[in-house]
Amino acid sequence: MKPALLVLAAGLGTRYGGLKQIDAVGPNGETIIDYSLYDALRAGFGKVVFVIRHYFEDAFREKVSSKFDGLVQTAYAYQELDACLGGFEPSTDRDKPWGTGHAILVARDVVDEPFAVINADDYYGPNSFETILGFIAAKDVSSNDYAMVGYRLRNTLSDYGAVSRGVCECDEQMFLMRIVERKEIEKHAGGARYFDANGTEHPLTGDEIVSMNLWGFQPSMFDHLQSSFDRFLRDKDDQDSSELLIPSVTDDLIKSGKATVKVLRTDDSWFGITYRQDRPIAIECIRRLIDEGVYPEKLWG
Repeated sequence: MKPALLVLAAGLGTRYGGLKQIDAVGPNGETIIDYSLYDALRAGFGKVVFVIRHYFEDAFREKVSSKFDGLVQTAYAYQELDACLGGFEPSTDRDKPWGTGHAILVARDVVDEPFAVINADDYYGPNSFETILGFIAAKDVSSNDYAMVGYRLRNTLSDYGAVSRGVCECDEQMFLMRIVERKEIEKHAGGARYFDANGTEHPLTGDEIVSMNLWGFQPSMFDHLQSSFDRFLRDKDDQDSSELLIPSVTDDLIKSGKATVKVLRTDDSWFGITYRQDRPIAIECIRRLIDEGVYPEKLWG
C-alpha cells in the first residue's frame, strides 16, 4: 500500500483576503497545490486526500482537484467546526477551524496507510517529498515512528520582511526534542537575526533547521490526535480562537515517550502564500524553477 498525501486546504484565508488555495501561480493556471502534487506523484505517493470545507468544495473541485482524475486516487475530508467533537458544544462566536491537529484528525476515516501532511499554500520542493516518502514507507518503521522534513533557515527567509519560524532542537541522531517558535526573523549579515520580546537582538547563522509543517505519520497518529483534541477541548479557556497545532501535539508525544520524530534535512527552498503581496513572489519563484528545468511549462496535459 503506497503512502497517502494529506493536503490541508481548509484555511479561511483571512490574512490573504480570499481562497489562496485556488489562486494561480503558474503560467497555465497552476496553483501551488499543483506543483506539490506533481512532486508527490513523481516521488511515489499513491493517494491524495484534500482537507477542505463544504462551502468552497465546488470551486475547489473545479479549479484544483479535477485535474487529478485518473492520475491518482483522491479523497476528501471536511474540517467543519462540529467534526470530531464527541458531544462538545463550541462557542457560538467560533467561526474558524480548530487548527492543524484537527485538520488531520478529520481525515481518519479516509486514511489507513502511512501518510505525509502538507499545507496547501506552501511550496516544499521535489527532494522533500522523496525524503518523507522514503521514511514513512520503510519496512522497519514502527507504528509510532514519525518524521518531519527540516529546512535550512536561510532557505525559508523572505527578502521582503521578517518571518516567524519554528526552530528545531534535535539530539545527535537528529531526533526532534522540541520546536522553539522564533518571531521577527530577518536576513542579516550573511545569516539571520531575531528579536525577543524585550527587543534584544539575537544572531542566527542561517543554517538552523526549521519546521515548515511537512510531517510524516503512521495511522497511529489519529488515536494520539483524538486524545489530544479531547484534552484541548476540555482544558482550553479561550474557545473562540485557540487552536490545536501539530507541533504542540508532537511535543507532548515526544515528552511522554509515546512517539519519536526523526528530522530529515533537505536543501530544498520553501516559499508560501500568507498575504496577498506574497503571490507575485510565488509566481516569480515558479517561473525561475520552470526556466531551470525543474518543471515543464505546463504541468498537466
